[in-house]
Amino acid sequence: MQQRNFKQVDVFTATPYRGNPLAVVLDGSGVSDEEMQHFARWTNLSETTFLLPPGSDTADYRVRIFTPGGELPFAGHPTLGSCHAWLEAGGKPRGRDFIAQECKVGLVKIRRDNARLAFAAPPLKRSAPSPAVLAQVAAALGLKASQVIAAQTLDNGPAWLTLLVDSPQTVLKLSPNHLELKNLGHKVGVAAAYSGHERGTPDLEVRAFAAPIGITEDPVTGSLNASLAEWLIAEGHMPARYLAAQGTCLDRAGRVSIERDDSGQVWVGGASVTCISGSVAL
Repeated sequence: MQQRNFKQVDVFTATPYRGNPLAVVLDGSGVSDEEMQHFARWTNLSETTFLLPPGSDTADYRVRIFTPGGELPFAGHPTLGSCHAWLEAGGKPRGRDFIAQECKVGLVKIRRDNARLAFAAPPLKRSAPSPAVLAQVAAALGLKASQVIAAQTLDNGPAWLTLLVDSPQTVLKLSPNHLELKNLGHKVGVAAAYSGHERGTPDLEVRAFAAPIGITEDPVTGSLNASLAEWLIAEGHMPARYLAAQGTCLDRAGRVSIERDDSGQVWVGGASVTCISGSVAL
């Protein structure tokens, strides 16, 4: 083992301890897959990342992303939190306009907007879930069929079976059967739009349940919000720019900024703040 620089970053919040925490090992060189997974299980956070030298001349750094249950090809809050930690530790981007992060889905562009970062949502594959699977998931969530407006299976690296429901109150009152969701094998996202909200308040309420990978509820989920945005904007359920809230039921105040630019690219952004800096023996 050796001492490696380490940060714990809170993502999708400017207020410490109100977002989604991320463990970042700033030098993962020489750490085996098994050691990475063991450490991620030990931190017991939704994700732990390991930064590595890039594998190509077009990337600024490479990241590997682990949940307590396994490695992910891409995830949103680890993308923003890892980039925040890399920049804070003195990382210098090759390009003027973007930071280029290499991960298992390929290169992900990240742009700086003053103190905030936003990533370009990866390409999305989506399809309609079968009626039988949708009925099983809705039952595990405690939802009636009449409360579900639309549903899609969304995949931008991680796959989410996602439901748009009738009201934010429905989202906030959910008390899922997590064992049943785990047995069904689906990570599930649930969202609902606010109507008549005031400027600066959230437009969408989101919750994410990921029992199959060892996380009953994720506080704030970048990958889910990215795929939700691409689906909901394309289908006219949400405008091209909106603010999502997530983590309310976990006493968090996650805020995810969504913007689809003129080229059709969806950007997913938010603030990050470092809560712990030090070293870890790995």
